[in-house]
Amino acid sequence: MRGTMESSERAPQTGNGQPDAGEEIRPRITPAMEDYLKAIYRLNADGGPVTTQRLADELGISGPSVTNMVKRLDELKMLRHTRYQGVVLTTAGERVALEVLRHHRLLEVYLAESLGVPWDEVHEEAERLEHLLSDNLERRIDRALGHPTFDPHGAPIPTADGHMPALSDRRLSDMAVGDVATVEQVSDRDPEQLRYLGSLGLVPGQRLELRERLPFEGPIRLLIGEHEHLIGAPLARIVHVVVTAPDAGTLPTPDGR
Repeated sequence: MRGTMESSERAPQTGNGQPDAGEEIRPRITPAMEDYLKAIYRLNADGGPVTTQRLADELGISGPSVTNMVKRLDELKMLRHTRYQGVVLTTAGERVALEVLRHHRLLEVYLAESLGVPWDEVHEEAERLEHLLSDNLERRIDRALGHPTFDPHGAPIPTADGHMPALSDRRLSDMAVGDVATVEQVSDRDPEQLRYLGSLGLVPGQRLELRERLPFEGPIRLLIGEHEHLIGAPLARIVHVVVTAPDAGTLPTPDGR
């Protein structure tokens, strides 16, 4: 996989300063462009059309700025933009997005496991460092960590050849009363939510049981370990789970019943 710092290289040039005949000129992909491509990939994984408005909300950037960048990335053949239908990454654009995601998630694991950075802080730190990671350092970090496949929030780490492992698309909010499940992934977008979920023990690998669902988008009651907790529907929608025992009712209650 090519490091992002090398993505601005151009084709070999002749003595007159022009590219050799038949050689492709590699487009210069800036860190800002990488952020856009990564955001489009993530929004597409969330489902629904990736409109310029969704992209603006995700990146916290004005609509006109997003429109200009989308146009530029379309010209570079990193994405295809269809008016009123949103944007779709091309194969080249997806390759760049997966490379940046690999850098980001490897850095999150390194920060958490090697430096002890809390799971609600690693995302912002990795955002600052992901564009600076060279191929050589990426390989060294990967090897030192034992070739991890998931980041601290349970998100899969793309392979070096650009393959993204699949995860369950089932969320905690989709569970039925009585279901027993294991937490697979938690969204890393909001540090405060991560701190709260961590305090409840809602972390990847944790088993839980849905005990009660209140009506009209009300909260759900969960048994997590030996304790019961109520969480609201918005939080339940950012937790991905694998149901291990549908309607099992096998986990004991806190009082042993």
